[in-house]
Amino acid sequence: MNTTFSVIINVIIMIALVYGLYIMQKKHISFTKRVLLALVIGIVYGAILQMIYGSKSTEVTLSNSWFSVIGTGYVRLLRMIVIPLIFISITGAIVNQKTKNLGKTSIQIIAILLITTAISALVGAGISGILGLSAEGLQMGESELKASENLEIRLADFQSKPIQEQIIEIIPTNPFYSMTGQGSSATLSVVVFAVFIGVAAVGIRKKKPESAELFGRIISSLQDIIMCIVTLILRLTPYGVLALMTRVVSTSNFSEILRLMQFVLASYVAIVVMFIVHFIILALFKLNPVNYLRKSLPVLTFAFTSRSSVATLPLNVETQVDKLGVPEGNANLSASFGTSIGQNGCAGIYPAMLAVMIAPTVGINPLAPAFLIKLIIITALASFGIAGVGGGATFAALTVLSAMGLPVGLVGLLIAIEPLIDMGRTALNVSDSMLSGIISSKLMGELDIEKYNSKLDS
Repeated sequence: MNTTFSVIINVIIMIALVYGLYIMQKKHISFTKRVLLALVIGIVYGAILQMIYGSKSTEVTLSNSWFSVIGTGYVRLLRMIVIPLIFISITGAIVNQKTKNLGKTSIQIIAILLITTAISALVGAGISGILGLSAEGLQMGESELKASENLEIRLADFQSKPIQEQIIEIIPTNPFYSMTGQGSSATLSVVVFAVFIGVAAVGIRKKKPESAELFGRIISSLQDIIMCIVTLILRLTPYGVLALMTRVVSTSNFSEILRLMQFVLASYVAIVVMFIVHFIILALFKLNPVNYLRKSLPVLTFAFTSRSSVATLPLNVETQVDKLGVPEGNANLSASFGTSIGQNGCAGIYPAMLAVMIAPTVGINPLAPAFLIKLIIITALASFGIAGVGGGATFAALTVLSAMGLPVGLVGLLIAIEPLIDMGRTALNVSDSMLSGIISSKLMGELDIEKYNSKLDS
C-alpha cells in the first residue's frame, strides 16, 4: 500500500476517534471516564499501528507527526500557562491573604516531599533486594555503551556545580528570564519572585493603601482570566491523552522491553507499593484514600501519558483546589515544588533500585543496614540537590550512584526502556506533589474537608 495513502487513512481514523470523544463530551459523559477511555483507545490504536507497520516504519513516523498536532500541541498549551499560573496564583494568594503562614506551609510541603522520597528509596531498594535484581550479567550493546559514555560526560558537567550553587540558582537574577521558562530552575525561581512581589504588596498597605488595593484588584482580575484559560485548555485533556498514548505505544521497542522485563516489572511493583504508601498516609490523617484516587485519576492519567510533571501542573492545581479542597496558594506551592523537589518515582525509587542492583558488582552487600541508611539519606538529599535540572531521573541516578561510589554505566543500559518506566514514575511524582498539598493544608487546618469528601461530579 502507498505510504502516503496509509498515513492519510491513519490520520482519518485519529480524527474519527477524536470526534467520538467530542460526542461523549456533548453527551456529558464524565471527564474521568473520557480520559480513561482515551487512554485505552490510544493503547489499542497504537498497538494496531505497530503490528501493521512496525515501530520504526515511515508510516508510523509520519502518522505520529500529524498526531503530535493534537498531543504535543496540548502539552505545549499546558506549558504555555504554567508560568503565568504559578506567578499570578501565588502572588494573589499572598496579596488577598488566601494563604496563611506561607513560610510554615512551604517548609511542611518540602518536608513531606523529602520524607516520602526517603520512603520511596527504601521501597525501591527493598523491591530490588526481594526480587534479586542485579546488574551482573547484563550485556551492553554499542548504543548502550555510547549512552553510558555520554552520561559520564553529563555527570562531570553536572558535578562541576556544587549543591550549594544549584540551590542558590533558585533565586533569580533576572526574573523575566525565568518567566520565559528558560534556565534550570525556572519554576522555583518564579515562585521566589512571586513571593517577594506578594510580600511587598502586603507591606505597602499602611503607607500606600491605594496602590496596594489597586494592585490587589489587578491581580484578582488576572487570576480570573488565567483560571478561565486553564479551564479551556483542560477540556482538551482526553484528546491529548489519546494522541500521546497512541504515539507511545506505536513507537515502543518491545524487544528491548522484553529483554529487560524483570526490571520493568520490578519498577512498577515499587511504584504501586509507593502509591499504597500515599493512601496509607492519607488514611493516617483521616482522609479517604478512595476519594483521593477517584478525583486525582484524570491528573495521574495525563501525567502517565505525557511523562511531564511540569505539563501536568495546571491540571494538578485545578484538581487540588476544585476537587480536593486545598487552598489555592498551597496547591500552587505543592505543585510547583513537586516539579523539582522530592520526586518519589524519578528521584526516589529509580536511583535506589539501580544502586542495589549495581552494589554486588563491586563487592558490596546492598542489604547491609549501613549501605541502606546511607542510600536513603543520599537519595533524599539528592532529590533536592538536582532541583530544576532537566532529565530528572537520569540526573538523580547519576548523582546518587556517584555519591555512593558506584559505577553509572547501568543507567545507559536502561535508556532503551526509560519511556515506559518514566510513565509510572511521573504519575507517582505528581501524586506526591498533590499529597504534600493535601497533608500540609490538613496540618494547617486549611483543608476544606467537605469539598474533599464530596461526590465526584458526573
